[in-house]
Amino acid sequence: MAIAESSALIISDHDYQRLLPLTEKYQTATAELLEDELGRADVVSDANFPADVVAMNSCVTFLDLSSGEKSTVSLVYPQEANIDKMKISILSPIGSALIGLRVGGKIDWPLPGGAIKHLQVVTVVQAEKL
Repeated sequence: MAIAESSALIISDHDYQRLLPLTEKYQTATAELLEDELGRADVVSDANFPADVVAMNSCVTFLDLSSGEKSTVSLVYPQEANIDKMKISILSPIGSALIGLRVGGKIDWPLPGGAIKHLQVVTVVQAEKL
């Protein structure tokens, strides 16, 4: 189970409606963790979604608190994932960990094999709404 050290997760209504079916479609441990995260998140209207929260298609810089390494990725749906372009799937362990966290938010997230990632969100840039 993931442990967020900061306040509750925040998910836009649009993202919630698209992510919930993904957790049902994919029968993986990460999908189950994502479903748990969605279940405890505060779902807010798209109009009231804070700009400093990780959402789908946002560009997020995060810090691995164990290694001190910073990474910048875009959080995308599975079919859009492309590691060469730093686009990571919401169904990857890191993608599922980051969704809904505010800038400054921290989380301890389990990885396959039993390791735990200790992550902190540094910056978030929201994608332009179409």
